[in-house]
Amino acid sequence: MLAYEPAARALLGMAIATGFLAATLSVAAAWLMSQTIAGVFLERLTPEAIGPLLIGLALLAVGRAVGLWLTEVLAQRAANKLKGRLRGDLTGRLFLLGPARLEDRRTGELSSVMTDGLDAIDPWLTSYQPARAMAVLVPILVLVVVLVVDPLSALVLVVTGPVLLLLLAIIGGRTRLLSERRFAELRWLSGFFLELLRGLPTLRMFGRSTEQVDNLRTINTRFGETTMDVLRSAFQTGLVLDWGGAVAMALVAVQVSLRLMADAIPFDRALAVLIVTPEFFLPLRQLAARYHAGSAGRAAAAGILALLDEPSPARTPVVAPTATRTPVRPDRPADIRFDRVTVRFPGRAQAALEDVTLEIAAGRRTAIVGATGAGKTTIARLLLRFVDPDAGSILVGETPLVDLDPEAWRARVAWVPQAPHLFHGTVADNLRLARPGATSAELAAALEAAQAAAFVSDLPDGPDTPIGEGGIRLSGGERQRLAIARALLRDAPLLVLDEPTAHLDRDSEAAVAATIERLAGPRTVLVITHRLTLAETADRVAVLDGGRLVELGTADELRARGEAFARLEAAAREAPAA
Repeated sequence: MLAYEPAARALLGMAIATGFLAATLSVAAAWLMSQTIAGVFLERLTPEAIGPLLIGLALLAVGRAVGLWLTEVLAQRAANKLKGRLRGDLTGRLFLLGPARLEDRRTGELSSVMTDGLDAIDPWLTSYQPARAMAVLVPILVLVVVLVVDPLSALVLVVTGPVLLLLLAIIGGRTRLLSERRFAELRWLSGFFLELLRGLPTLRMFGRSTEQVDNLRTINTRFGETTMDVLRSAFQTGLVLDWGGAVAMALVAVQVSLRLMADAIPFDRALAVLIVTPEFFLPLRQLAARYHAGSAGRAAAAGILALLDEPSPARTPVVAPTATRTPVRPDRPADIRFDRVTVRFPGRAQAALEDVTLEIAAGRRTAIVGATGAGKTTIARLLLRFVDPDAGSILVGETPLVDLDPEAWRARVAWVPQAPHLFHGTVADNLRLARPGATSAELAAALEAAQAAAFVSDLPDGPDTPIGEGGIRLSGGERQRLAIARALLRDAPLLVLDEPTAHLDRDSEAAVAATIERLAGPRTVLVITHRLTLAETADRVAVLDGGRLVELGTADELRARGEAFARLEAAAREAPAA
């Protein structure tokens, strides 16, 4: 994690350096204080004689305070640098992986990594890492000073220091395991709670909401117990280190006092050892107090790095050689050809698509139909570059799709998914996701083309009406038509509609179908659906079955054949009766 952002590592190094400088000034102040006290009590120095010593002590105290302040400031800047880099890279990684790679993960768990995980990095870097470095550097400094002043006292420190570190390692290991378990439970709880909120209407409808309240209370109690276990372990670590440090300082004080009474050590040296010795154990005690932050940070870092190290979805497909490649015009649709495309997903025995050859003609409407699981949505994912073929190639004009920059290609594609997401905000805000600088006239034209202008004008504030997260204040058909309007506002040469009428009633389906029928013209329209009414208006219909292309033609031609398309129609007619 420290090597991930060089600027943060450099700032942390500066913070540790200033912290060590402050500790050095503390040791120097302790020595100067012992000399001042010895001078007053043994040599009867006058106030004028000890004035320079007192000024020196004041300067050392100011220098130490400045050093500690710089340590905190530099460490916090290092944390800000690292968190900013991680937040940007995590967001970019999520977009790079795409929905195909993240669909098996809970949204709440990913949100927990992006929020609580990054928050845990802050104390890990600002408090634990400096304390960890000081626990090594400062004891060595104090040990060297004590060794010069009184070697016998240094021997006591050499024996007791490793014992305290051993105790810290034993108890701290348990704290680390508990912190990792707590972070895993927090991620799971975040995912569970988000799913609970999203499924609240369904739970209320089936009378299961009270049961989920009890489940949530049980899970919350268990998470609270884990949190208390972590805190209990952290307090035990601090208690043991405080006790061990007190015993070790008592050993030093007893042996120094006995030798002082026997005139085996000068008073000023004995006093210097007694004042400096606490500085030996102070960093160890601070490390014990901040060990919990370190354990929580390590657990969070593991989740963050696991997401950053997720393998890239990009694969190396087998691309058919082409003699010449014509550049793709960004303002014009181009023929799209699937050439023996095969896609396999990990953990699935059957290929999602296998040896599919299909041409999507530019400026025409093409419908892809088939039963659930036939591979229709995989076609959309391929065109959006969420996945790449395992075998075969996809050509846009004469250019392989894999040769095009994904972001530049997606700028030429407008997509309406089966469940389009409308964000919390107004109708206009959601439409302008497609084109932030769109004018009111352009918004109105897109709404009119999607047959959404009528119901939008009936809203209290028209396009400026808040619609809530997910468009909760709209019906399913209205949400779908807003999604189509947003896609039309993008004005892309290729429009992909993935199950645009799924879960809609017949009236809403008819309205969306009429909207799609009006989309013929300069753009290429690809409709992916299992409802065959949308295929009636398509120029070509492709039928998928088990990941294979089994039929291709117009709806009338396929119906006359009486094969796969006709069987789908028969099943659709029988479905309502069933």
